[in-house]
Amino acid sequence: MPAFPEDAGGAHPVFSDTGPDAFSYGKTLGYPVGLPARRQPYMVGNYSHYDSLHPSHLVARANTASVLERATTEIRASYRYDNRDLTIQDYLARNPTTGLLIAKGNSILFEHYQYGRNDEQRFMSESMAKTFVSMLVGIAVEEHKIRSIDDAVQTYVPELQHTEIGTVSIRALLHMASGIAFEQSYIHSDDNAQLHDLLLSPTGPGPIATVKRFNKRLAEPDTVFSYASLDTETLGLVLTHATGMSLSEYLQTRIWQPMGAEADARWIIDDTGQEIASCCFNATLRDYARFGLLLAHDGAFNGRQIIPKQWVQDATQPASPGSFLAMGKGEHPGGYGYQVWLLPGSRRMFALEGVYGQRIFVDPESGLVLVHTAVRTKAIGSPGEAELRALWRVLVKQYGSDSAANGLPIS
Repeated sequence: MPAFPEDAGGAHPVFSDTGPDAFSYGKTLGYPVGLPARRQPYMVGNYSHYDSLHPSHLVARANTASVLERATTEIRASYRYDNRDLTIQDYLARNPTTGLLIAKGNSILFEHYQYGRNDEQRFMSESMAKTFVSMLVGIAVEEHKIRSIDDAVQTYVPELQHTEIGTVSIRALLHMASGIAFEQSYIHSDDNAQLHDLLLSPTGPGPIATVKRFNKRLAEPDTVFSYASLDTETLGLVLTHATGMSLSEYLQTRIWQPMGAEADARWIIDDTGQEIASCCFNATLRDYARFGLLLAHDGAFNGRQIIPKQWVQDATQPASPGSFLAMGKGEHPGGYGYQVWLLPGSRRMFALEGVYGQRIFVDPESGLVLVHTAVRTKAIGSPGEAELRALWRVLVKQYGSDSAANGLPIS
């Protein structure tokens, strides 16, 4: 593994074998891999080797990787949090972050790893995978494999006829608004835990039978936002039925290779070979950054339009006032798009979010992207989330203009 000391200059990868509370995270054991996956001494190892715990499909890298340049001077930023002025280095020293990468345009401005992690390891996405699914839906629409997102699920997945979710439109699923009863509170006994236990079991009933278990309607489709991995799992079934391809193959040929991914990715599958659509995609930080930059450029990257521009804009555009998806309503102050969280503020910004601290923040106006992988001990509600957003706001203020890297020379 290459080593770039912090005083070497430039935005080269920086590696540390430790991090906050490293011994509780298994440092003396070499950050082991093992089950249960979210037990603290295993989290570092598991979240960078999750594809060794479960079967997965390959998402092969491009023959030629797209070039990500590097700033010759690593960025510095000071943010205000907890009545203190803090730096990016302070953030890393205070939070269990395994990797932090900041990019703008096509250039890396900052890339650091903690807890002995490195730039060749694949980090598990948690629910950031949901946004990958929504972008594949947009491509399937453009390719006329899906005729309309107002079509019902059962149009493409006839096995779900005569079920409540079979009558739901694809649009409602994209909005997390199926109206189906599904508890996702991140406790061990909720519906989300049941869904994933069934899908990850080597003797599970399969995705169709699993989805059918949730068949109680609470609201009409596309009227109430209720975050549910069930909705994304159903979108995955629509995609595989409509395209005749696995999610991994469709992602590989439509996004991963066209954008110039430098490394193979892996997507965890159930016992039938269907990818777990709502989570469990695994990729390197730089390839996550490429995907974030692709979205920042409204679907264009590596010299081509990869995702339809209008789809990316529709997916990430704040809803009109009064909508159940509008800013300041529901579970998120920024609102919700197509399987993507919208950030509050006067300009269009959005985020891919996964529990335990996985994030990709995107500012299309400037092309600024932040990739964050972590091993927080709380699924949601960690104090580190507010601190990360404070850092992001400062980065947008300091580096979020249209000028190239705000005067930072690029190597």
